Formats: sequence, structure tokens, C-alpha cells
Amino acid sequence: MSVSRRREQRLLDTSEADLVARSHRPHLSAEGDAEISELIRLLRERRDRARDVSRRQRREVRGKAAPSGTRPASDNSGTREKAALLAAAVKRVSKERERRRSTTASHARRALAMKRAAGDPAANRPTSRASNEGMRSLSDDTRAPSGALNEEGQDIARRRGGGPR
Repeated sequence: MSVSRRREQRLLDTSEADLVARSHRPHLSAEGDAEISELIRLLRERRDRARDVSRRQRREVRGKAAPSGTRPASDNSGTREKAALLAAAVKRVSKERERRRSTTASHARRALAMKRAAGDPAANRPTSRASNEGMRSLSDDTRAPSGALNEEGQDIARRRGGGPR
């Protein structure tokens, strides 16, 4: 059974009405994961308190408990409706959190399946260089090595040194 916003405003105080309003669809989708967990915690606290008050009032009506206020409770229907409203809000927010969790898990499973379907990434690599051989220098035949004892190396060393010594 759906409850109108006016009825919600009548049954709940302002902080509870704000929490329940945040549990409705347009506001709920804007909440982050941390805010949803905090909202569930707050709604559960309010729901449990309303449920306990309703149970106490029911016992007072039946005559099994002493009145806690100045007057004994004559009816607990308002508190019972309040607890039901808060329970429905907890259910909505929990369902949204579970939907997000299952969506994230399904995306992760899909990504893993795509990765497995792609195969081994090393299969297309060239086999010309192997890791066990390490780095290999490529020889440059056009340049003489610096400091070499052959004639080409001495000529380069002389040009660098600024002349004979």
C-alpha cells in the first residue's frame, strides 16, 4: 500500500521525513555508496525505535505494561504506520544498494570474460629477443670505437684531444 507524501509528513518528524525523502527514487540515484550505507544505518535506527515504541504502546493498551508517560497509550496505530513507513524506506535503499552491488559484479564478470576471450597477450609478440639472453649491443661499423689502438681510433682521439701530445 502506497502512502501519500502528505500522510508521510503527518506521521514523521522533520528529520525522519528528510531520511524517507532521500530514500525515494530521484534522490536515491544521486547518493553515493557511502551515503547509501549511512542512510540505511540511520533509517534502521529510526525504524527500530518506532517499532519498540509501538510494541510498548501495544502492551500498555492491553494492560500488560505500566504507562511510560503521564497518560496510558490508547492506540498504537500511528506509531505502527510510522514503523512501516521507515521499514519500507529501509527496504527501498537496501534494494538499491544490492542493485548497485550486483551491477558492479556483473561488470567485473563481463570484463573478466572479455579478457579471457582475448587470449594470451604474449602470443603475438616476436620471438627474436628472449629474456634469458639479456640486452645485446648492436655494433655500429661506421664509427671507430673511442680510445681504440687502431689507426681510425687514434685519429678520433687526436681530434678530441686538440692535437698531438
